[in-house]
Amino acid sequence: MPNFTTEDLLLFMYNEMSDQEKAALGQELQNNWALREKLQVLKESEKSLQKVKMQAPRTKTIEAIMDYASSTQEESNANPSTASPNVEYLWIKDK
Repeated sequence: MPNFTTEDLLLFMYNEMSDQEKAALGQELQNNWALREKLQVLKESEKSLQKVKMQAPRTKTIEAIMDYASSTQEESNANPSTASPNVEYLWIKDK
């Protein structure tokens, strides 16, 4: 029995799997009620998210991100050996 992840279910929902992967997941969905429940929760979540009114980020937030990106770029240009291509977390505190 393959071990399917939430990411696999999302790929399945958005039809972004190969035919072979889709067939394997479809078979597993027929036999695994917990996986079916998980897929159902994801589908319901998607419907709920579609109803949410999105707002553009505040100008201060965008400016803070751009300032951070600019300073990071300047830092990596000044010292390429210490530049980190993967920034894991960026915390921005709006005032």
